[in-house]
Amino acid sequence: MIQKAKPFIKWVGGKTQLIETIEKLLPEDFRNQNNITYIEPFVGGGAVLFWILQKYPNIKKAVINDINPDLTTAYKTIKTNPKGLIRALRSIQNEYLPLTESDRKAYYLSKREKFNTKSLEPVENTALFIFLNRTCFNGLYRVNSKGLFNVPFGKYANPTICDEQTILADSELLQKVEILTGDFEATLKHAGENSFFYFDPPYKPLSETSSFNSYSKEDFNDNEQIRLGKFCQRIDLLGHRFILSNSDVKGKNPHDNFFDDLYNEFEINRVYATRMVNAKADKRGKLTELLITNGSYEKTVKIA
Repeated sequence: MIQKAKPFIKWVGGKTQLIETIEKLLPEDFRNQNNITYIEPFVGGGAVLFWILQKYPNIKKAVINDINPDLTTAYKTIKTNPKGLIRALRSIQNEYLPLTESDRKAYYLSKREKFNTKSLEPVENTALFIFLNRTCFNGLYRVNSKGLFNVPFGKYANPTICDEQTILADSELLQKVEILTGDFEATLKHAGENSFFYFDPPYKPLSETSSFNSYSKEDFNDNEQIRLGKFCQRIDLLGHRFILSNSDVKGKNPHDNFFDDLYNEFEINRVYATRMVNAKADKRGKLTELLITNGSYEKTVKIA
């Protein structure tokens, strides 16, 4: 069996469960178009990226971006030096797994401290990034105001730290992907004549307790959401297609029209998704999320 490319890290808000619905929202002629440039300005764990590049070989080029330099360094390392990364991860795995729980915690904290020095070369930085992701609490990525990773130790019995086959499969797929680090608007200059954007920005919090995972030291607040909305209007005027996902604040408060007003000229679809990360257990479970598009879509997709 040939290993399929898939996310190499756990990522809060990953889109694996929404892929079937996202596919229904793609432009009707997507599969028949030639030389598509796929652009993902908030790549995160890359679930949609890895799926769409394998599903649609007519995508000849992809551009991904993120404001998180540790994440984009990881993508670049997997693309250019997968074997070096595998050696580093295998070494960490061999050191970590035989330890007792208390020794594992001490090992984790020492690696977290080293990671936060921000002075490592790309392979070691990525190896520690993946190790911390696989062994921290809930697989979160959270930083403090200084940009330092501060997620506590997670008690996993047998975490997979070195997923060699996934790294190799991802590396092969990433060969046609350009990897950027910066603001989402900078991706526009990479758009070609036939470009498709998928936006998965940090979600607008539904409550104070759901806003605990600071993804970067720069907050993606309401002003940033509005700037993104205006950017979507711009790319629509330029003739590019897009799909955007976000939280459904109206599902929490029927009078909250923030996204309905911001994207009122586009098609707003409400779909169900399960979210397992919340500080309060009774707030987890099935919620509606938004999938917003300016392209052709199947009317039947609106299920919520």
